[in-house]
Amino acid sequence: MELTRVLEAMLLGLIEGLTEFIPVSSTAHLLLAGHFLGFESTGKTFEVLIQLGAVMAILSVYFARLWAIAEALPSSPSARRFVIGIVLAFLPAAMAGVALHGFIKTVLFETPMLICVTLILGGFVLLWIDRRETEPQHTDATAFPLSLCIKIGLCQCLALIPGVSRSGATIGGALLLGTDKRSAAEFSFFLAMPTMAGAFTYDLYQNIDLLSMDDAVIITVGFVTAFFAAVAVVRWLLDYVSRHGFALFAWWRIVVGSLGIVGLTIWG
Repeated sequence: MELTRVLEAMLLGLIEGLTEFIPVSSTAHLLLAGHFLGFESTGKTFEVLIQLGAVMAILSVYFARLWAIAEALPSSPSARRFVIGIVLAFLPAAMAGVALHGFIKTVLFETPMLICVTLILGGFVLLWIDRRETEPQHTDATAFPLSLCIKIGLCQCLALIPGVSRSGATIGGALLLGTDKRSAAEFSFFLAMPTMAGAFTYDLYQNIDLLSMDDAVIITVGFVTAFFAAVAVVRWLLDYVSRHGFALFAWWRIVVGSLGIVGLTIWG
């Protein structure tokens, strides 16, 4: 295996870890970076499978809290409601993702201009949401009503379009539905675990016969790099958005999408 390919996998893993939990679309960044690097993965599996590294980052950072919730499940109605809420929020995108898997991987993932446009449009939407002056009705991510969880889950379906951003769709939807910025980001973290674990499992099931030992090596490199980068982001993000909101990420989306369009126009 070429050292260049390993270094590319490490760079893409870093991009995944840094962007998975902020509303800028990690998939868009991975696909655009891969396009301009000339990086090709078997069945576009690399871009999906390394997301599990980010899931493991959530588990490591929130392990004590998640363990406490798990221990409380037999006796605590609030713990059971939280788990049911996460499951209900997970189901819409899971069902849509399975139904549209082939179209997403072979059409949407292969259309970089669409990705750039959705990055830009999503940036302007996020700016508008961030600037709204509203009094939040929900401030505890573990106590969202089940009806709110379902609505956030429906918003997550938009993220099946590369460039929309899973965290952007869930955070933006939660803010529009009356949460504060911190709890919106935290619920997005929790929802990421079943969502990305499910995407990992289904994509691996669909493509395992196509993967070689070289594919396994670069996926492992990307996975490990994504894990460590995501741990740093998760620890930092909640305090940042509580103080500053999401405007920085909105402008980042607009800049990256615009540069992507310029690059595609010049180099194809």
